[in-house]
Amino acid sequence: MKKTALFLSAAFLTVSIVGSSAWAAGDAEKGKKVAEQKCTTCHTFGKAIAKAGKVGPTLENGIVGKPAGKVQGFSYSPGLQKMSEGGLTWTEENLDKFLTNPKGFIQGTKMMAFPGLPAEGERADVIAFLKTLPVP
Repeated sequence: MKKTALFLSAAFLTVSIVGSSAWAAGDAEKGKKVAEQKCTTCHTFGKAIAKAGKVGPTLENGIVGKPAGKVQGFSYSPGLQKMSEGGLTWTEENLDKFLTNPKGFIQGTKMMAFPGLPAEGERADVIAFLKTLPVP
């Protein structure tokens, strides 16, 4: 009986750890602050953040769950265009990978100057913030 209980406890813990994700526990308010500090150099976020970016596509209409490379009026890198044609969608998992190392996730990305967000907590927070943006 003890072995069964121990096995079930270990199985539950394994499923909990494997099934969890860093981005699931993010804090949107903290993510908004990180985005304001590190992302508004290039991106705009509409009413969510007053600062206006200059060279990247606007993210004001949301991004989570949307196909990559589809903001009208923005000229995407060939690497992102190729991945977009291949069906890349900005899932939380893909955003986490991209925000960790943009150059490693999309070769030739225009985000070459952005080193990424190495801190798992910051990425989780930014993704939580991105999930709050309105999707038309």
